[in-house]
Amino acid sequence: MATVRTAKKLLLGKEIEHMINAAGKNQSEAAALIETGQPRMAGLIDGKGNIAVGDLERLANKLGFTDAGYQAALLELRRDGHKRGFWSSGYHRAYSEDLRLRIDLEKHADQIRSAEVEVMPGLAQCEAYARALHADMPEQGDLTLEDRVQARLARQDIYDKPEAPSVHFVLSESCLRRVWGDEQVMCEQMDYLIKLSNQPNVMIQVMPFNARPGRRSPIGNRFTLMRVPSPGVAGPLELAYTEGEGEIRYLDDKKALTAYDTAWTRLATAALSFDESRKFVRKVAREFE
Repeated sequence: MATVRTAKKLLLGKEIEHMINAAGKNQSEAAALIETGQPRMAGLIDGKGNIAVGDLERLANKLGFTDAGYQAALLELRRDGHKRGFWSSGYHRAYSEDLRLRIDLEKHADQIRSAEVEVMPGLAQCEAYARALHADMPEQGDLTLEDRVQARLARQDIYDKPEAPSVHFVLSESCLRRVWGDEQVMCEQMDYLIKLSNQPNVMIQVMPFNARPGRRSPIGNRFTLMRVPSPGVAGPLELAYTEGEGEIRYLDDKKALTAYDTAWTRLATAALSFDESRKFVRKVAREFE
């Protein structure tokens, strides 16, 4: 079974890569320090492998990272919070393998920025909307509609964490007007958006149809930018999450991140202000009454 990538594994991989580069080594040379091969080292850096405590300590020491506090941070990243069978039990089964990394990133992120079209983002769906959205999905084994709904709603537990992330949405007007369920469901969804927008860590902007974000802004494509803080020295983990034609992609190269960050800034600038967006959502809600 392939190793499930998690936020902690990716952060650890980032720290391992930082140590290797700082020591002036390549992956093969670093792998030799713990008597393994370059492919395994590449997997660790990419968050796709596991490393024993002894090997991690030995690697850090031989690369010159002997500080006890730093090594403790590395070991904490190695300690994954998910117990065996976590993803195959209860509503967790509803998360596809490709989506599991996103769920874990959301849980550890300190900043989430999401641009959405057509469908409300999962982190902003009320229960009635989530239920209507999944109502016609075909059965998959013993996976029930209730499993899918609870899996969607459980993601919003991040709002109640002691250190809740900053969450910022730019929603196309189509998200508000595309009806799922009936008018009552949509009224509930609009009310839920207003409720969310009143939370200090949640920002919601609407991109009306008549806005002009620029030809090169990917308003037709949904994407999410996530930042996960690191206890180490390599800096935060930053990823862009995209979906298209049935494919989920996680991008972390600087060129792609810069492009999406620029697109985000353009969209957020062209969208309605937070107060104007609230008024717009209330207006749409009245139209559904």
